[in-house]
Amino acid sequence: MKNGFVYLVGAGPGDPGLITVKALQALSAADCIIYDYLANASLLRNYACEKIYVGKQGGDHTLPQNEINDLLVCKAREGRVVVRLKGGDPYIFGRGGEEAEDLAAAGIPFCVVPGVSSFYAAPAYAGIPLTHRDCANAFEVITGHRRGDAADDEDINFPAYDPFRSYVFLMGMKHIARIAAALITDRHFPADTPAAVIAWGTRPEQHTVTGTLATLADEVKKEGMRPPAVIVVGRVVLLRDKLRWFDRLPLFGKSIVVTRTRAQASSLCRKLAAQGARVIELPALEIRESDDMAPLCAAIERIESYGWIVFTSQNAVTIFFRHLFAVGRDARCLGKCRIAVIGRATGDELLKFGLRPDVVPQQFVAESLLEALDNEPLAGTRVLLPCSADARDVLFEGLKSRGASVERIHIYCSEKPAPVAAAVLEDVHNADMITFASSSTVRHFFEMVSETRAVSASIGPVTSATLRELGREPVVEAAEYTIDGLVQAIVAWYRDTAEGGTP
Repeated sequence: MKNGFVYLVGAGPGDPGLITVKALQALSAADCIIYDYLANASLLRNYACEKIYVGKQGGDHTLPQNEINDLLVCKAREGRVVVRLKGGDPYIFGRGGEEAEDLAAAGIPFCVVPGVSSFYAAPAYAGIPLTHRDCANAFEVITGHRRGDAADDEDINFPAYDPFRSYVFLMGMKHIARIAAALITDRHFPADTPAAVIAWGTRPEQHTVTGTLATLADEVKKEGMRPPAVIVVGRVVLLRDKLRWFDRLPLFGKSIVVTRTRAQASSLCRKLAAQGARVIELPALEIRESDDMAPLCAAIERIESYGWIVFTSQNAVTIFFRHLFAVGRDARCLGKCRIAVIGRATGDELLKFGLRPDVVPQQFVAESLLEALDNEPLAGTRVLLPCSADARDVLFEGLKSRGASVERIHIYCSEKPAPVAAAVLEDVHNADMITFASSSTVRHFFEMVSETRAVSASIGPVTSATLRELGREPVVEAAEYTIDGLVQAIVAWYRDTAEGGTP
């Protein structure tokens, strides 16, 4: 059998947005992903190939390094495309060089995809530039331990002191007191040299402590900081108060649960993360197509007979067009139909198929759509309403009351997803806020999670009413019933409560 191929890929320092385009291309081509503890789990979610965890956390190794090397060779000899996904950069204190040596010795073709390293990304997210014309014209990167994690100071290459240089230690948390003492005593660093520790750099959990070489170890102990962390020594640390930005984002330090389906959650997750939130995904519903799609297919065959098609959700648009194409038709057959949608996102989904809606209401609820149709002559007009089995009757009854001949077809339903892991539920219990974008997610969520200290945020009045039915008063309700409106309302609430001195 012909050998496969191995990509040694740097996953970046933690923020999934820092992975490179070439790394994503390698992941898309993979038959097998062998990944580390520090590779962000969200990077793996969209790939259905085999995934093997070989992470090392502190002294706990899932597999010894030599067995990881053997695994790479074994999978490649099966003719597979293998991605070895490593935190940071594979060739910067990542043992990627050793893995490459074994691949070369075994005759396995490979390539290296460099990644953004934590040695400069974590300080950047903490507001600490490694070079600055007034503070540092060079920097050094040093490992905080050597082979076998020996305890002797001689086993670490401590640098000579230069006041115009920055020093970065990786994997040094276990020995931070010893490192600081050695720099002061043996390398003649002033005891008041500025220093910082950045744990979980570039992630929403990022935690930064500053001090001096003399005080840093005690500060770290007092804060209970643990690896992974980067240690920075030098005058550039003094710039942090002026340049810090990440931990000043409005939602930094807040854990926010997203309950949308996984397919629809990415936009909300991305927008919350961009504001600094730590996002916990707990899909509270799954979308399932109706068992009998014959009524929809029959409606598509006679689509020219309808004067209007009304879409109430992105899901309705997606499923409708999937079946439109399946029966051999395309968007041209809708030329005589006018189209109304509820919600900007539904309109955006329609645009993917080359169509613009004729009517989008000012407020994204059924009542507002009926108002928007007030001046339309609907009497005697055939209206196709492909929708969820869970949809309210407001739109159906409202159109009928205006004389329209409405054909409502339930093309999908929302279901409660399979049980989730206990660790995820524990995370949700301790979250700060839960977001809800539909009544279905509200009902399903509180069937899955009975206890939580988190407050609730709602996309609009219909969802808020469902929360109140269950005895949960939302602290946030979006003024504009969209994902953007929800995020804006959440940011405003945290800003206002912070100014008022409450959480």
